[in-house]
Amino acid sequence: MSLTELASYSDSDGAGEEDDGEQSVSEDVKKALSEKSRAIVTAPTVIAKEEVFQSPFMVDRAKTKEMLYNPTYDELFAPESGPVNPFKTEQASAAASNMLTGYVEPAFINDFQFENQRRTFHSYGYAEDPSVDSKCVITNCEKDSIEKTVFEKTKKRPGDKRQRLKQNDPSDVDGYIGPWGKFVDEQLTAEPSEEDKPYLKEYLDKQAKRKKTTEDDTPEEEKSTLHIDDPYDYQGRSFITPAKDLSDYDLEKEDPPNKCYIPKSNIATYTGHTKGLTSIKWFPRTAHLLLSAGLDSKVKLWEVFGKRRCVRTYAGHKQAVRAIDFNNDGTKFLTASFDRYCKLWDTETGKCINRFTNKKMPYCIKFNPDEDKQHLFLVGCNDKKITCFDINSGEMTQEYDRHLANVNTITFIDENKRFVTTSDDKSIRVWEWDIPVDWKYIADPSMHAIAATAVSWTGKWLAAQSMDNQIKIFNTQAKMREHRRKVFRGHMVAGYACGLDFSPDSSYVISGDGNGRLIIWDWKTTRQYERINAHTRVCIDVLWHPHEPSMVATAGWDGLVKLWD
Repeated sequence: MSLTELASYSDSDGAGEEDDGEQSVSEDVKKALSEKSRAIVTAPTVIAKEEVFQSPFMVDRAKTKEMLYNPTYDELFAPESGPVNPFKTEQASAAASNMLTGYVEPAFINDFQFENQRRTFHSYGYAEDPSVDSKCVITNCEKDSIEKTVFEKTKKRPGDKRQRLKQNDPSDVDGYIGPWGKFVDEQLTAEPSEEDKPYLKEYLDKQAKRKKTTEDDTPEEEKSTLHIDDPYDYQGRSFITPAKDLSDYDLEKEDPPNKCYIPKSNIATYTGHTKGLTSIKWFPRTAHLLLSAGLDSKVKLWEVFGKRRCVRTYAGHKQAVRAIDFNNDGTKFLTASFDRYCKLWDTETGKCINRFTNKKMPYCIKFNPDEDKQHLFLVGCNDKKITCFDINSGEMTQEYDRHLANVNTITFIDENKRFVTTSDDKSIRVWEWDIPVDWKYIADPSMHAIAATAVSWTGKWLAAQSMDNQIKIFNTQAKMREHRRKVFRGHMVAGYACGLDFSPDSSYVISGDGNGRLIIWDWKTTRQYERINAHTRVCIDVLWHPHEPSMVATAGWDGLVKLWD
C-alpha cells in the first residue's frame, strides 16, 4: 500500500469530528507524502502484456496485408527502436525483400497503356515510367521528354512505306507483275564494305586451303597382296573352291544342321589388322573363308579350316572400310569406305574391277540376291538416300529417298521381292524393288535407332539391334509386324553398331556387346544362356557358321578376329 493511500485512509472516517487545525495538518501531510511518493517511484513506464499485441509497433509492414484499426502516420512510420542484433548481416538488415534483388510490389496498369509504352520504347527508344505519377522518361536515346507514342499519328518518315513496281495490266502476259512487284529501291545483292573486304578475303583463302588439304577426291590406288604359297591345288583349283576334306560336315549342303550347340572355347585367333574391325562376312554357301574389314582401310580374307592363314589382303581405300558384301557365288565382293568410294573387287585375283561414288559417305552396301539382278547393288549413305548402282554401266539407276537421317542397314526379305532399311531417324521402312516409295513405314515414339539387322535362316523373322539395349523381332511374313513378346535384353550396345545373328537351326540368337562380350540367348524363352568375354574392346560383329553346329566368328575393336567352337 502506498503512502498516498494511507493518507486517504486516515482522512476517510471521523474527519468531521476533529477540528479545523487537525484538518489543515492532515492536508500538509498529504502534500508531503505525495512529494515523497514521486521521489520513491523510479521505474519507467512500461506497456502491459495485453497491450503488446495491439500496438502498431509490432506490425510487420512487409508481411501484413490487412490493418484492423486506423493507425496514425507517426505510429505507422515511426523509426525502429530497441537493441540491434549484432549477428545480423547487412543483407538481412536491409529493407524487407520478397525476391533476391529486392522488394517487388504489384502494379496495376491498363493493358493497352502498358503495350502502348512497350511498343513505343521498341520503336522510338523512349517510354513513360508507369511506376511514378510524374512524366518520367525511360529512354535509351537522347530524349528528355515524351513525344508521340506509336498509337498516335506521326508524320510519315522516309522508308515507312516503300514503293513497289507496278504493272497490273493482265493483257501483258510477259510483263504482268500484279501484287508481287519488287520494291523500287530494293537491292538484290549485298557487298561487304571496303573495311571488311580484306578480312573476308583472308577468311575465304583459309577455308579454301583447309578444304584442299582435307578433301582429296582422287581415289586411292588399289593393291592386293597374296600371303600363301599354294593358291592352287594339284587339280588347278584356287583357294575359293573348298576342298572335300576341310570339315567333318558337308560344306556344299544347303540344309542347315539339325541341332546347334553353344560354343565353349576359342579355337583360333586371326591377327593382322592394325586397328579395330567393322564387319565380317562368310564366303557364300560353303563358309570356308572369312572376309574382314577394318578401320585400317584394309580388307583381309582368312581360312576358316586347315592352317587358318591370311589368304589375301585388299588395300584401296584412304579411310576405314565400313561395310562389305559378297555376291552369290563369292567371286566378287563390294567394299564401302568413309572415303566416299564403293569398290568392286575380284576375290581370287585381288583386282579392283570398278569404282562407284555419289560424293556421299556410305554406311551399308548390299548386292541384290536374285540371280538375274546380280549386277545391281544398293548403298545407304549419310545423305538419307538409298542409291542403286549398275555394275555394268557404273551409273545410278534408282534412288530411294524417304528417310530423315543416315541409313544404317539394308536387308532383303520376302524372297528378295522387298528390302528393309533402318535409319538414325528411329524408323524402319519396307520397300518394293525398284519402286522409290516405301511400302510400309514403321515408327513409334518409344523406338530407338536400329543399328544392325539379321534374318533367320527360315526367312520368317527379322532381328533388329535397337540402341536402347534390346533386340526386337519382326515377322517378315506378316507385313513386318513386331513380335512384342520376343525381346532380348541383358547386353550393352548403346552407341555401338554391334552385329547379331541367328543359329542355323534358329534356336539361338547371338550378339556382340559394347564390353567385348559374346551374348547368346535362347530363342523360345528369350533367356540369356551364355556370356563369353570374347574381346578386350567392343565386340562389333558376330556370325554363326552355316554348316558347323557350334562355330561362331567374332570381330572386335581390338583388331582381332576369333573363332569359337
